[in-house]
Amino acid sequence: MPIYFNSAPTDFPFQFDSIGNNWNQEPTLRPDGFPVYHYLQTQEGSGILSIDEKKYTIRENQGVLLAPGIPHVYHSASGQWITLFATFSGSMSPYFSALFGSSHLLFFENEKAASIRKLIDQAVLHHQETPTDPQLLSLECYQVLLQFIGGLQSNPSQQPAWEKYVRPVLTIIHTRYMEDLTADTLSQKVFVTPQYLSRLFSRYLGCSVYEYLTKFRISKAKELLVSHRTRKIQDISQDVGYTDASHFVLMFRKTTGMTPSEFRKIN
Repeated sequence: MPIYFNSAPTDFPFQFDSIGNNWNQEPTLRPDGFPVYHYLQTQEGSGILSIDEKKYTIRENQGVLLAPGIPHVYHSASGQWITLFATFSGSMSPYFSALFGSSHLLFFENEKAASIRKLIDQAVLHHQETPTDPQLLSLECYQVLLQFIGGLQSNPSQQPAWEKYVRPVLTIIHTRYMEDLTADTLSQKVFVTPQYLSRLFSRYLGCSVYEYLTKFRISKAKELLVSHRTRKIQDISQDVGYTDASHFVLMFRKTTGMTPSEFRKIN
């Protein structure tokens, strides 16, 4: 019945706040909901989730993602209820609601739930390693979150703009942020104008392409400032895609309220 909580003083874009599997689930009452996104999946047995006077049965290989602050109760349907779970935070968490949509709960089953279980099981194993690798865990957290986003698109015709334009650009940002990326170059990757791409980002994520790219780069810079304390600020600025160190410092201060050096001193 392993369960792990995040206690590392890091500021990764995506983090497991807690994670566990093979958990003998006890009755849980949360009149004020949970403070962050919470995923719960049945491994054995079945459970009953109650929200807004509605009851949902979570059977084996079925899971549910609960939004923050939603009052709920869950308990075993009968006998033992074995679950796996994960809760999510990170510096990109303000964007989670835009990524997952307005629904306060999302259900997953069959192949999608099996994929999520495999990723969570893998992350639990990596939590058992000493020392843990926070960058690897952040990547695995991101992979789980992508499963939730993909679950919203079971019928791509319902959200063609997300699949065709926004999601590919997010993948580029998350994997190639250290390159010379701009709203113009990113829009060229998906063959649309910068203005149209930013309108799509605003619709789905609540920010422009430039704002999202900047936020992600600054998040990665925070990681490097803490994990590579002797590395020069100028070098870190280049590591996250800024060719001008002065501009990097300006954007870092604008985003965090402090300079990179000040951030490093207090972390």
